[in-house]
Amino acid sequence: MKEFKIKSFCKINLSLRVLSRLNRGYHNINSIITFCYLYDLISIYKINGTKDKISFSGRFKKGINKKSNTVTKVLYLLRKKNFLKKQTFKINIQKNIPHGSGLGGGSSNAADLLNFFNKNMYLKLNNNELNKIASQIGFDVPISLEKKNTFLTGRKGEMLRINRKFALNLLILYPNLICSTKKIYKKHIIENNFKTYPLIIAKGIEYYNFRDKKKLVNYLIYENNDLEKTVIKLYPNIKKIINFIKSQNGCHFSRISGSGSSCIGIFSNMRNAIKAQKLVKLKYPKFWCAVSKTI
Repeated sequence: MKEFKIKSFCKINLSLRVLSRLNRGYHNINSIITFCYLYDLISIYKINGTKDKISFSGRFKKGINKKSNTVTKVLYLLRKKNFLKKQTFKINIQKNIPHGSGLGGGSSNAADLLNFFNKNMYLKLNNNELNKIASQIGFDVPISLEKKNTFLTGRKGEMLRINRKFALNLLILYPNLICSTKKIYKKHIIENNFKTYPLIIAKGIEYYNFRDKKKLVNYLIYENNDLEKTVIKLYPNIKKIINFIKSQNGCHFSRISGSGSSCIGIFSNMRNAIKAQKLVKLKYPKFWCAVSKTI
């Protein structure tokens, strides 16, 4: 088996509403999700031996548990279901996406490996079977199985894929803080009540039917990320970063992605996004900052 290289793209929550708590520590959320052209790079090939060789490289390799991570979980679950019999692999993940940043790097890695094994090892798993395995790894893994604009409605795990591409102009800043998703959700106080559910979901359905980028941006300007208040309570500097991004010329809105700590800004054009990136790097020279188009 030759060496394969897989681009594992970055996930962005453009909005996020926490509706209720579910079992197993999960939550029912309403969220508009996209992906951008920043990615981890996965290298994989089959080896002789009895043990896999899994390694992490790149700027953001630190802080990852080498014995238990999304890669080891993929391999464990597939073998538990009697796939990949007597086959071992050497896998390296070049971590270009920060860990614990709300950008879904680990989830995207797992989803891309599941798709890789299913296609190249001829596992013949259908979408439902892939989703079941993915959901055992993490909440975001089923979302990342398809790199499409996605709407989580908040209705019994309903996930709507959007074939349209909006190509939003994105800036991301990572403030060198690893946010524990479990910790953030645990500390979060749900402010929405059952009466507001239909309104939140209906607004999202309107987005799902949007035909152009302008309407989408106008909708998102008045949306938010419910977890942001909780993250700011724990890390007050996040608010200053968001306000600084918002103040840049051409910025439509800024907020955290996922459960943080990354802060995003959506800009009117890429020129403004690049100008903002330069100013952000001057003000926060130790923080990682990148610009990209969304899908």
